[in-house]
Amino acid sequence: MTVEPQLITERERVIEAVTTLFVSIDKRDWGTVRSGFTENVLFNTTLTEGNPEILPRDQIIGDWQEGLECLEAIHHQVGNFLVRFHENEAIVFCYGIAYHYLPNRSNRNTKLFVGSYDIRLVSQDGGWKITAFTFNSKFVAGNLKLGE
Repeated sequence: MTVEPQLITERERVIEAVTTLFVSIDKRDWGTVRSGFTENVLFNTTLTEGNPEILPRDQIIGDWQEGLECLEAIHHQVGNFLVRFHENEAIVFCYGIAYHYLPNRSNRNTKLFVGSYDIRLVSQDGGWKITAFTFNSKFVAGNLKLGE
């Protein structure tokens, strides 16, 4: 089986776009987070048990800012990327973990999220932009009230 070099390059560009999102969230670099999304995003997370909704990227980012501002540290790790292409879209599946850290008197300082992501990107403005984002929770562990 041979793979065209251009496809390998595009795969790496797609993975870079997804990885940049998570690193930028950890750094609280909301401008870079914003630039990684299309204007509106089909958004869903099993943590809120809601149905997928088309949300403005600024609403998603505002919710993340509000929910994460109290934490001392955030760490996302993603991997096991499976990337498929269809016309000008890329569909990404990957595993992910996220640690939230906030020292407190109970000494139960972390909350851990483990699951997978389904992310759809479109080729736009010379790069890859996230147009659909789903987090599929496997489990949440640690101090479940951390940051509340």
